[in-house]
Amino acid sequence: MLQFPTWKRILVAVICALGVLYAVPNLLDTNTAAKFEAWTPSWGPGRQVNLGLDLRGGAYLLLEVEADIVVRERLEAVVDTVRGTLNDSKIGYKPPPHVVGRDAVSFAILDVARTEEVRRLLGAVDSGLAIEAGEGGAFTLKLSETEIAQMRRNALQQSIEIVRRRIDETGTKEPLIQRQGDDRILLQLPGEDNPDRVKDLIGQTAKLTFRFVDDSVPVEEALKGKIPPGSELLPSAERYASHYLVKKRVMVSGENLVDAQPSFDENSQPAVSFRFDTLGARKFGKATQENVGKLFAIVLDNKVISAPRIRTAILGGSGIITGSFTTESARDLALLLRAGALPAPVSVIEERTVGPGLGHDSIEAGKIASIVGFIMVIGFMIAAYGLFGVFASVALVFNVSLILGILTMLQATLTLPGIAGIVLTMGMAVDANVLIFERMREEVRNGRSILSAVHAGHDRAMVTIIDSNLTTLVPAMLLYTFGSGPIKGFAVTLSVGLITSMFTAIMLTHLIIILWLRRYRPTALPI
Repeated sequence: MLQFPTWKRILVAVICALGVLYAVPNLLDTNTAAKFEAWTPSWGPGRQVNLGLDLRGGAYLLLEVEADIVVRERLEAVVDTVRGTLNDSKIGYKPPPHVVGRDAVSFAILDVARTEEVRRLLGAVDSGLAIEAGEGGAFTLKLSETEIAQMRRNALQQSIEIVRRRIDETGTKEPLIQRQGDDRILLQLPGEDNPDRVKDLIGQTAKLTFRFVDDSVPVEEALKGKIPPGSELLPSAERYASHYLVKKRVMVSGENLVDAQPSFDENSQPAVSFRFDTLGARKFGKATQENVGKLFAIVLDNKVISAPRIRTAILGGSGIITGSFTTESARDLALLLRAGALPAPVSVIEERTVGPGLGHDSIEAGKIASIVGFIMVIGFMIAAYGLFGVFASVALVFNVSLILGILTMLQATLTLPGIAGIVLTMGMAVDANVLIFERMREEVRNGRSILSAVHAGHDRAMVTIIDSNLTTLVPAMLLYTFGSGPIKGFAVTLSVGLITSMFTAIMLTHLIIILWLRRYRPTALPI
């Protein structure tokens, strides 16, 4: 009955030691902890637990994804496809293809006898459109509600991933980025002291395209409204040109970029160097090889950054973007291009800033609550169970260390509700010990010996302990799965606390009691 296998003793000792080692850096000041971390491997003890927005201060942003623009761009692409198909087949039309409402493209052909031919051609080009032929050669191409809903969902999911990449590039630790509703993104940035720069990075779509300048019409004429079909007038970021007439056809897009880095041009001015993947390099090389002498516009978010003249074919798949950059703006543009373009513009509809002072007050209040709760629990256990209460209190110290150590090791984010979860866990941690001790008392009253009472009390309470903790763990996991930021923080500490509580009650406290019994051979249980 007093047997506790050696491997179990070693396992308990190693787990408790690791918990203390990972928890200790959190008791140090930030500078000391940083020095300690520099001497330890990335996976080893030395890091401090990440503090959430409510404890560390930072920025809270609620973003809205303008997914309707994605649908609009899809319809504009359909317009270009229809126009090209009709022109290639020499089918006259009037009016030309144009977007109607929020989900359709309309046009009419001149030769009604070719209606079935047009239906067949368009069906082969895009099978995702519903083609409706009306009287007089009229056609309407519609997107289904299911496809529109899917496009909106995809835009939101892609936006979340792109925002995550951009925030990660800034070095912000443990940002909270999650979906909220059908078209919104919740963004919390603990410790962020420059939210305006973050908003600038997020607010830019960063859609990069390379297109040719249309020199068939002077810009002055285009400004008066004489814009050729297939071209558009875009503003310029260059000082010596206000606008450029640019062809709509995209020769190479930013989707083919694999790298972008801040650099300097031949005049030592800030610039951005870029590199394409294999497909992009082939497109870029072909476009420059076949159009030597023409202006090649570099367009970012419908604004021409620069329009250099192609002097020779660029076959290496890399190049440099010059313009009116500062060192910081070149670095930010390179960051945006590396992270990728947002599928739709994102706007900030709500912004809050939590000052570090408020976070410090929350930490102090959490410390006081934790210490008071810890003292009250220990006082109750010692008053109710004497020496065994002391054993339970020692286990509770290791339990709190294990919680903090696991949170640090996983680099989970500790929030104010998370501190509440730790305080709650301290009360629940001794609950298992209470069950075991009360079972021991009952066995002693029934006439069992000390060793038999300890053994039976532990074994008979085991099922109840496991059941009670598992039934609490299930809703904690549901809170984490379906809850928002503060609720997730509470669920994390509660879940970790339940697991460590079972360990300290079933393994650690039991080991301490067995070692005490083997050492002192008491004639009565001190409970």
